[in-house]
Amino acid sequence: MSQAEAAVQAVFGAEVQTISRYVDILASRGIEWGLLGPREVGRLWDRHVANSVSCSRLIPPSARVVDVGSGAGLPGIPLAILRPDLHVTLLEPLLRRVNFLELAVAELGLGERVRVIRGRAEDHALTYDVVTCRALAPLPRLLGWCDPLRGEGGRIVALKGSSAAEEVAGAAGELRRRRLHAVVEELSLPGLSDPTWAVVIQGR
Repeated sequence: MSQAEAAVQAVFGAEVQTISRYVDILASRGIEWGLLGPREVGRLWDRHVANSVSCSRLIPPSARVVDVGSGAGLPGIPLAILRPDLHVTLLEPLLRRVNFLELAVAELGLGERVRVIRGRAEDHALTYDVVTCRALAPLPRLLGWCDPLRGEGGRIVALKGSSAAEEVAGAAGELRRRRLHAVVEELSLPGLSDPTWAVVIQGR
């Protein structure tokens, strides 16, 4: 077991078996179905799972969360495993990915708290406390998809790379137009040296 894997597993505590099973699903079916590249197998714990749950502190207790463009379930499934208080919707337009998500949710026993919906964000009518997304799109386009899903007092938590602050600066006009305020948070987990960044967007 690598140092990164041990550090991430420690964060999950009693849920370590469930998150380990999810990583196994990603490393097998996720690769076979083309949701992740083969080179990602060795980076599932530190690059994908750790990145996904690093934003946990930005999500209020018992929140209703929608993960837009969920893909292989990142960050929605790791967050749901780490945080049993959350109710998570995985929103994904592509059928193959939806089939993957439905199988994963069933195998992990998350069906009571996690639902999978096939659809595009712009066609989805419900609103949530938190809208999450990971490597989804440039910020101006992301706002168009995600802001309508944000309920009153809700927030968008967009996981981004090291250029997050530059993206926020570049989207200043769109943020003003929508009367939104964005803050960049640098995030990390204990025992891991590589940080990630989240853009947290709320109404003014």
